[in-house]
Amino acid sequence: MAAPLHRWLEPQLKALLNERRIVLLEGARQSGKTTLIKGLQSANCVYRTLDDPALLAAAQSDPLGFIRHGDELLLIDEVQRAPALLPAIKLDVDENQKPGRFLLTGSAHIHALPAVQESLAGRAGKLRLRTLAQGEQQGSASTLLTACFSGELTVYGHALQSRAKSIGKDDYLRLALRGGYPEALQLNSERANRAWYRDYLALLLARDLRDVINIRRQDVMQKLLVVLAAWSSRYMDVAKIGTGLALQRPALESYINALEILYLVERVPAWSNTEYERVGKRDKLFMSDTGLMTALLRWDFDQVRFNGEANGKLLETWVFTQLAALLDIQPEPCKLYHYRDREQRELDFVVENAQGALLGIEVKAGSAVDSDSFKHLRWFKANMARDTAYTGIVLYTGEHVLSFGEGMWAVPMCGLWN
Repeated sequence: MAAPLHRWLEPQLKALLNERRIVLLEGARQSGKTTLIKGLQSANCVYRTLDDPALLAAAQSDPLGFIRHGDELLLIDEVQRAPALLPAIKLDVDENQKPGRFLLTGSAHIHALPAVQESLAGRAGKLRLRTLAQGEQQGSASTLLTACFSGELTVYGHALQSRAKSIGKDDYLRLALRGGYPEALQLNSERANRAWYRDYLALLLARDLRDVINIRRQDVMQKLLVVLAAWSSRYMDVAKIGTGLALQRPALESYINALEILYLVERVPAWSNTEYERVGKRDKLFMSDTGLMTALLRWDFDQVRFNGEANGKLLETWVFTQLAALLDIQPEPCKLYHYRDREQRELDFVVENAQGALLGIEVKAGSAVDSDSFKHLRWFKANMARDTAYTGIVLYTGEHVLSFGEGMWAVPMCGLWN
């Protein structure tokens, strides 16, 4: 059996356990939360999972008794299945304020659940674990964001370029088709991979969604998942998303919200830090994992390889998943946006760091790049980022790190992990 992969969040998780009474680790089911926390177990840890029916029943009937323990760390897996534990945990940590009392995991955004009234504000630190980024799979962490914000892309480019020669567009497409669910990545055939995703979605529809919302029409939810997979990387339009689903708008919005709570889909807000009146306000929607996305759409390599719209959508979504994982581990918080205005000028992503510096990112599925690829990045610099430190990059499937003028760079996509 292969050794467990090192997760980028592990140092932050360990640091929070030394600082906070409660640590909450959330992420989609099967993203690797249990494997990560079990790797932290020692003689001073107690592990309980609410996927065990007997333990779940005990937690629901006697929350105070269930969470009572000594000075060791209590690990509670899938805590969203027993929201009544949270007030009991609050009482415990108010009496014993020692750091590292509880490590809770959840396959849902716990504080968005209707049954959860306790916020644990001031007591809990929270982390999001995503499915495996490519850098985690390969045991490397990218310094691309640091290089962009520090102005050191020239040095970074020399280090990256020799590695970029070994990977091309077909390789990126295959990586994106696989996605990042740890168990699915261990399967050796496309048939086994698809079967895993079918079972995964069946479990979500049959059980996990019941913890979030009373889903009366599982057939409609299945269809909605397929629609949202096809919608990934597009601007939110609830009316169009609902076309053909036979759902009233309030029900449709509650279904989409449930999928967000389960970390299956997510939104990127519009960058609007400007008085320019023609800036768009709509969020962009993304699937949180491209393996799940392609399984829902029944895409394979041959289908997407020569379909420009499909491979563009797939690679932009995949870049989002890699970029989001990198942003999660930055020493200081960064914010992720997109930009679009009424003149159809748009940037796929805009990253703002803690100091307010901006990084504009365009994603290009092709292996060639030219000056025209930077026209929106240049316009944004001249009109939106005039008084702000700014770098623009085009992430593409070619092999060279290239300068296209001051602060403008073409960077191979493998820069997201090399």
